[in-house]
Amino acid sequence: MAGSMRLVAQPGTLELRVFVGRDSLGKVKHRYVRFRGTKRQAERELARLVSEQEAKPAPIVETELRWNSTTTINDAIIAWRDNGWADLSPSTTRRYESLWKVQIKDSIGRRRISSLSSYDVEKYLRGLKDKGLAEATVRQVRSVLGRACRLARKWSGGALPNPIADSELPSWSIESHTPVRAPSLDEVQRLLVGAQSLDPRISCILRIIVATGMRRGEACAIRWNDCDLILGTIRIDESIVSNKGSATVKSPKTRASIRSVAIDEGTLDELLRLRKIQENLAQSADMTLDVDAVVFSFGPDGLTPPHPDSISHAFTRTRTLAGVGDDIHLHSLRHFQATALDAVISEKQKQSRLGWTNAVMARHYTDSVPEEDRRAAEHIGRLLGKGTGNDVDLKEPHAGQAMGSD
Repeated sequence: MAGSMRLVAQPGTLELRVFVGRDSLGKVKHRYVRFRGTKRQAERELARLVSEQEAKPAPIVETELRWNSTTTINDAIIAWRDNGWADLSPSTTRRYESLWKVQIKDSIGRRRISSLSSYDVEKYLRGLKDKGLAEATVRQVRSVLGRACRLARKWSGGALPNPIADSELPSWSIESHTPVRAPSLDEVQRLLVGAQSLDPRISCILRIIVATGMRRGEACAIRWNDCDLILGTIRIDESIVSNKGSATVKSPKTRASIRSVAIDEGTLDELLRLRKIQENLAQSADMTLDVDAVVFSFGPDGLTPPHPDSISHAFTRTRTLAGVGDDIHLHSLRHFQATALDAVISEKQKQSRLGWTNAVMARHYTDSVPEEDRRAAEHIGRLLGKGTGNDVDLKEPHAGQAMGSD
């Protein structure tokens, strides 16, 4: 905090000046006080004023964004970030932040919205493609730009255009797409065997994901009171999403994701074994396992859910141990479920079991499990077997399969 003083026209009068901050445009602001007295007295008074100003809380400066011809793409994204991103999931905001900082901020982000044409936008998007970005990434960049400019148009009262609206994405050849590969039954069984050597929680959570097709975050959020260990069902009504340095409990991805799914006998046996392990762990720490404890928690009290990234890292280690190719990811297990059920249940029931939105909007969200879903669970259980293929040799990968890597 700075202060200064100077003589003014009146004899024996000094003007004391104290720095108080900056306005919304960044302009320096001062407080001015006229003081009559000696220079020594003025210095003491200036020190008092500076001390008084420093003791005050920092003023909250409301930055007024001017929605006019000078507004840039960055201005619009920052305004959207401050007034809208809080409603999004942490993983979505992290993705938007990354796309903005890496692909937008120092390039098209500096351009004034009013100066951009759809030609400029398409040229920029084609440049991203030429740099080697995937179609999905370029599409997401265009989505961020489109949302920001749409909001800028609204917040400017229609004064600003939306140059993204009429733009088109570059074309990608069909050959450039790398389809998601569902693992074979042999690969799935080898993964389940490999997981047994890591941790019973990892082994069980992979079995659950394979057996039900649930998402990684949904599996991390399962509580014991979501599991009916008599009827053999699991209720999915929460999800864990990665946040900056932590994980957050939230509702599942969509309303359709709130569902109950049946599990096969082998998967139920794994859950029962894990329940016993968790109870013993709690007892050894002089604790009790509460009914709403998280199933796959690594803590003795079961209160802390596993971080989704830790499950992905464990899967990578499992994949390497099992000799499964690195084109198989944790999410591929969900594709295995979808592929394996094609022959046994209807498309509508498959979409209901996997929590997809487009085929379940008319479905009531109850705890009942349709007979068709039970048939799906039993079919997957027969494929996986009660065990997990313990006769499979994990020392060497199958011929033609590459060892996965971290």
